Amino acid sequence: MEELTSKQRAQLRGLANSIDTILHVGKDGIGDNLVKQADDALEARELIKGKVLENSLLSSREAAEALAEATRSQVVQVIGTKFVLYRPTHKKDKKDKIVLVTDKKRK
Repeated sequence: MEELTSKQRAQLRGLANSIDTILHVGKDGIGDNLVKQADDALEARELIKGKVLENSLLSSREAAEALAEATRSQVVQVIGTKFVLYRPTHKKDKKDKIVLVTDKKRK
């Protein structure tokens, strides 16, 4: 998957404003269970928001990057204790698929 452009990142940040936090990284860190939960959520929704709880040993950035690597997704943003991950779905028939803006290069 190619790297997100700044325009695509901005688009996804806007979409992430209206979604609920569904992942919580706690003192146990990132285990197989959390990775599976994130993977399933990404497949269903493409864009997910997570939060790192105060008792976690990981920073928000570390947790987001570790989860992104484990789920083959991309970190859209990290603000405070929250982070947003994105991965396009593999389902061809998904109706509300996120269509990323494309950068038109000027000549």
